[in-house]
Amino acid sequence: MDRGPTPPESDPDFPRPWLRSYPPNVAPRLEVPNEFLTDALHRSAERWPARTALIHYGARWSYRELWQAVERWAVGLTRLGVRPRDRVALYLPNGPAYPIAFFGTLRAGATVVQVSPLYLGDDLARLLDDADPRAVVTIEALVSNLNPLLATRPSIRVIWAKTRAFYPIWIRPFVNAVLRRRGYSTGTPTGAAFVRWHEVASATGTLPPRTGDPAREVAVLQYTGGTTGEPKAAMLTHRALRANVAQVAAWNTRAVSGREIVLATIPLFHIYGLTVALLNGLFDGGTVVLQTRPDVPELLRLVDRYRPTQLPGVPSLYQAINLNPEVGRHDLHSISVCISGSAPLLAATAHRFEELTGAAVVEGYGLTEASPVTHANPIDGEHRSGSVGLPLPGTDQKIVDPATGQTLTAPGAVGELWVRGPQVMAGYYRRPEETAQVLVDGWLRTGDAAQVDADGFTYIVDRLKDMINVGGLKVYPREVEEVLTAHPAVAEAAVVGLPEAAHGEMVVAVVVRRPGATIGPEELIEYVRGRIAHFKAPRRIEFREQLPRTGIQKVLRRTLREELLRAASGGPGAGPLRAPGSGGPGR
Repeated sequence: MDRGPTPPESDPDFPRPWLRSYPPNVAPRLEVPNEFLTDALHRSAERWPARTALIHYGARWSYRELWQAVERWAVGLTRLGVRPRDRVALYLPNGPAYPIAFFGTLRAGATVVQVSPLYLGDDLARLLDDADPRAVVTIEALVSNLNPLLATRPSIRVIWAKTRAFYPIWIRPFVNAVLRRRGYSTGTPTGAAFVRWHEVASATGTLPPRTGDPAREVAVLQYTGGTTGEPKAAMLTHRALRANVAQVAAWNTRAVSGREIVLATIPLFHIYGLTVALLNGLFDGGTVVLQTRPDVPELLRLVDRYRPTQLPGVPSLYQAINLNPEVGRHDLHSISVCISGSAPLLAATAHRFEELTGAAVVEGYGLTEASPVTHANPIDGEHRSGSVGLPLPGTDQKIVDPATGQTLTAPGAVGELWVRGPQVMAGYYRRPEETAQVLVDGWLRTGDAAQVDADGFTYIVDRLKDMINVGGLKVYPREVEEVLTAHPAVAEAAVVGLPEAAHGEMVVAVVVRRPGATIGPEELIEYVRGRIAHFKAPRRIEFREQLPRTGIQKVLRRTLREELLRAASGGPGAGPLRAPGSGGPGR
């Protein structure tokens, strides 16, 4: 297996802006143990055995109890026939089953395949065929999504758990009622393919210490659209994930070992939630509070009850908290640090959340292929609005002209962002050609257009593939979206390009109004035209109640574009486009 990029610490002459841009008394230093992820958890269990590791709606697991559950799971998985380097798919929502199965799978020497619990049908089938897992771990409420797929995949064993088993005893009578009300099955699966969670989790005995090189052994297959659009699995080694946790820990200059409480409301099946919430919390002796789904009223009650110090999230989560009419009834001042990722963080959103909490809310950046975090604004140093910050310790960056391949050194020059560091993936699973396209001489091509200022702060312009070509002029959707969302009547906006005979492409916006707002498309188009170059302004605007999003709330521009194209051609899909604007790229 390819070891991936050369660790940048081996190149002492490469400039590292974070060394000079953090205050001297908090400048981070990177130390990355070359160890398996389970070794890191075991060390936490030895150092803080009685401390609470997990909380799930009142149920608690100490570090000692968590490690014992992981060891039992690993033994049971091995007795089920899972061997080192086999793949085990986790088809689970946030909950205690996830960390137990995750670390238990790794302890058995196998590789975790991350599967969104939102997947079903063809999406789920394609992923299972690509990863070819030996087993799938799930809950009874999701078994019905697997049933149609098992007949043609007889080698897969399904380890299923009763959802209610992970709740406190006094809550369990209500769990099934809630599941049934939401349309989920609560029955008992039958058939040779199914294995009860208890049969695996109750095994006795221990496994010998794991041997091998953590830099070569793949811990996680994390599926991503990557830089070419087709879903594929990034191979994240134990070393890469361990490095990213160490980098995030070095960045978080406010964290106190053994004292942090992390509210994990972002999904753990996504690499952001896995690294920044779960692994970051457990490897430093923190308590991870697991929320099954990102329900804001419930989140506010969890904050009141458990007083989290860290709330990693996405901009839409912070904005939903800001806008919740009951937020004033809750005390959010326990929250000290929030790193925001997956989408641009508007300054107004961050400012309002900081007013409510007193926390530092800073924007970061990353991608699945980098485990995922590569950049973040300093917490106690300068953080610049609109910037994703500085490269994390141990991470290098450069801006490359995508047309010529030349490195652009002038501050502010726009090109493709390339990064390298110990957190970068080993490659794409079973896809050597795609791997060669994105890993070049130790550098990871991000596919994002970006610029770096004279102090090393990075600004993401947009996805290169989302750039709109209006008569030969470049339009980056993010710039237009920022102008649209600055209007007091606009809650959200997404911008895409549609084919147009005269200019190649035209700018089209899909807008979600704020409650009670009545602004029309013509007025909004004129508002944008008064603030940026006319060729960048939307030619058409469509209003909707919501935007399509991924499981981690990233707007699906590709889906919007497909819907708008179907609407323009008269096919099924979105409603008609409205209100063409006036003027072409020369205005």
